[in-house]
Amino acid sequence: MVSALAALIVARKDFPPHDLKEFVRFVKANFNKLNVAHAGVGSIFFTTCLLLNSILDVKPTLVPFNGGGPAMNAVVGGQVDYMCGDVASSVSQLQGGTIKAYAVGTPERNPMLPNVPTSKEAGLPEFQASAWNGLFAPKATPKPVLDKLTDALDRALDDPNTRKRLLELGSDIPDKARRGREPLAALVKSEIAKWTPIIKAAGISGN
Repeated sequence: MVSALAALIVARKDFPPHDLKEFVRFVKANFNKLNVAHAGVGSIFFTTCLLLNSILDVKPTLVPFNGGGPAMNAVVGGQVDYMCGDVASSVSQLQGGTIKAYAVGTPERNPMLPNVPTSKEAGLPEFQASAWNGLFAPKATPKPVLDKLTDALDRALDDPNTRKRLLELGSDIPDKARRGREPLAALVKSEIAKWTPIIKAAGISGN
């Protein structure tokens, strides 16, 4: 496990709801009129949208863009109503006041966005999602090589300069207990179990 970026529910700055509870009520009442940006089928922005839709039991219009940047630009420009972004794509816009945020989808608040409540604090604890990065190797890679890679990653994540840069990007840096091969394998297994039914329910296939 290398790092993770928390998912965020963000909207154009003049979107009517003031907090997440108002957002939930508004979206449930008006979803057939709302447009939601994402960064393409299969992206974390897309799958997180599916998660939010499944929690709220709504089907707003999903509008694909060629990447997170263009999707965020559409929110800033008011061309769409909201999106499920991440911390890295949202920090500068939130600090500049060009969008609004309703909640971060992690158990703890993000240090880069201390004023944005967690989904649990805001009243939607089921919304938990992060875009995470892991270090993988081919299945037949010898254990000594895996051990060397794991040790190198461990040193990198303890390096002050590396940590500073990751934190500036809004990343969650895993503690030592979450970095090894076994914790990563467990995370992959749990993520597959979490996202597979959501994706299948939305009728998305890999073809």
